[in-house]
Amino acid sequence: MYANDKEAADALVQKYRLLSDEIGKVIVGQKEVVKASVISIFANGHTLLIGVPGLAKTLLVNTISDVLGLQFSRIQFTPDLMPSDITGSEILDENRTFKFIKGPLFANIVLADEINRTPPKTQSALLEAMQEKSVTVSGQKHLLGRPFFVLATQNPIEQEGTYPLPEAQLDRFMFSVNLGYPTFEEEMSVVRNTTSNIQNKAGHILSADEILYFQELVRKVPVADNVMEYCVKLSSKTRPGTALATDLVNNYLSWGAGPRASQYLVLGAKAHALISGKYSPDIEDVKAIAHYVLGHRIVRNYKAEAEGYSVERIIKELL
Repeated sequence: MYANDKEAADALVQKYRLLSDEIGKVIVGQKEVVKASVISIFANGHTLLIGVPGLAKTLLVNTISDVLGLQFSRIQFTPDLMPSDITGSEILDENRTFKFIKGPLFANIVLADEINRTPPKTQSALLEAMQEKSVTVSGQKHLLGRPFFVLATQNPIEQEGTYPLPEAQLDRFMFSVNLGYPTFEEEMSVVRNTTSNIQNKAGHILSADEILYFQELVRKVPVADNVMEYCVKLSSKTRPGTALATDLVNNYLSWGAGPRASQYLVLGAKAHALISGKYSPDIEDVKAIAHYVLGHRIVRNYKAEAEGYSVERIIKELL
């Protein structure tokens, strides 16, 4: 596809800029959220988007799938959703043989809308697919298409009748991204664009094959030992009662990040470096994505909640 890895890395910078511009035609603001989502795709990870209703979470995922030219599937999670509703099921056809009918998980980009509204049984089916890139139905293993990403959304308010994801399942997500309210100017643009007859549509920028190629490229990026050590130490520091834990961690955290956090810090830093025009990540690249990787992997204790110590503040002090 490209003559060498350097040429591919330079091409990725251009592709990323085109992606951002194209997504910006439909999504006003939310630049950091778009950047985090694209980084997780290039690093072959999944993203959890957390925000109140009306912040264009669904539109963002839809637009990303348009720009990447991928097959898109949306699953609206509800309390009565069963695992077979998302994985697919076997039916008896006219020849009296069982035939597998694929569920909505068989797409390149899956939007898991309000993932905390469905019971743990169905959440587990989705998380197994995220981890294994396959589903098992009636003892038969069915491979999902490549590339495969899950972009899940979660509403932080109105927790009645929801099933919050346990920490072990949250760990399957590479990034957790909090969406904030738009600024006054951004909201003016949103209202102006959505209440007129103007229709903005994003065009294709990348193909599935190119995404797979760039995912391989991210894996090839060399990482200096000091950057690798920084990632592992940063994860280790979040674990209370261990050798590297700080007083802050021992006082305010009840649980820290596991080894997956170290892996995702390195992969995220590699992808961040590439889209920033660098051939190898430095510590600044790790710091740029650390909040997304660690935010959902550390658990505060009662003392932190009582004293108003937020997860963001704890990560900031660790950095």
